[in-house]
Amino acid sequence: MVQGAPRIGLRIMPMVLGLALLGCNEKSAPPALPPAEVRVAPPLARPVTRYLELTGQTAAAKRVDLVARVQGTLTDIRYRDGASVKQGDVLFVIEPDNYRLSLELAEAAEAQQKALLVQAEADLVRQKQLASRQAASEAALDSALGKRDSTAAAREQAAAQAAQARLNLAYTEVKAPFDGVVSAHLIDQGALVGVGGPTLLASIVQSDPIKVRFSLDEQTVLRIREAMRQRGLTLAGLGSIPVEIGLETDSGYPHAGQLDYVAPELDMASGTLSVRAAVPNPQGVLLPGLFVRVRLPLQKDVPSLLVPEAALGASQTGRYLLVVGADDIVEQRAVETGETSEGGLRVIRSGLSASDRVVVGLMQNAIPGSRVRPVAAVAKAAR
Repeated sequence: MVQGAPRIGLRIMPMVLGLALLGCNEKSAPPALPPAEVRVAPPLARPVTRYLELTGQTAAAKRVDLVARVQGTLTDIRYRDGASVKQGDVLFVIEPDNYRLSLELAEAAEAQQKALLVQAEADLVRQKQLASRQAASEAALDSALGKRDSTAAAREQAAAQAAQARLNLAYTEVKAPFDGVVSAHLIDQGALVGVGGPTLLASIVQSDPIKVRFSLDEQTVLRIREAMRQRGLTLAGLGSIPVEIGLETDSGYPHAGQLDYVAPELDMASGTLSVRAAVPNPQGVLLPGLFVRVRLPLQKDVPSLLVPEAALGASQTGRYLLVVGADDIVEQRAVETGETSEGGLRVIRSGLSASDRVVVGLMQNAIPGSRVRPVAAVAKAAR
């Protein structure tokens, strides 16, 4: 019996070792991980103004080329290139002495003709008196009448020549036709100008208010007309339609103006309607020729659902939101987005309901098809 004991022990040892190893394997199995946490919130429901967003280009309210209308030497330039000037400021002077002398000669000739006309009228009066007493012939009376008429015509001609000389003298000073900014001068002082026709000297631009031009396609025109009809507006009330403008570097639309012109017909070639707005520009922030973002209000107080812009994703098929369903399973929901609102919120036009739970935080944990642990949050834009 003593000799068989080791053999029995040898048989039991593998069984003990196997049970021990089995126990170790059961203890090393990792426990199941809990669902990842995400922040969810329902979309904000509030009325918003529905806008039409477009691209436009700025243009000067007024732009005029300054030209030399008389011939002569450019004797003076009285402004600094790029300076702001007022209406009536003298910008260029063109050799006025010759034109001043011409005016004096014309005025002297006019005065001479006035004196001759006075004499001719006096002679005519005398001839009429003599003719009434039959002391003068009919031929003498006719001669006095003809001399008076020709002298009167000569006096009118002299007056016109004096007026022309006075106008030419005024043209020797090139003045600003309105308030604006003058470009760099194109002709240097001392150069001969006005030879063979007007000479371009510079340009003056007025950009306050500045004009913003843009185009609308046919469908958009119909939508705007319908919106105007609902608001009781006609083309005569265009000045009451606000327009918001923003540069590419601006946040939002900080420049406000009003619609002031709509073309009477669509362009047959492009199928678009030309529209223009006037925007106050007292600081000159908006320069003519800039491309700008334009926003027009179409409808006010439209009931809408809004979500933070950061909650929206983009794919090849369009924009989407991550939504947690009733069983806490994440779903990727395709949506149609609208315009942006204050606070970085985006209007969702379709694909979302007011009771949906939108993932607004810890979005890296929200994998479509996975189960998550939703925690209530507030849908607001990130600061």
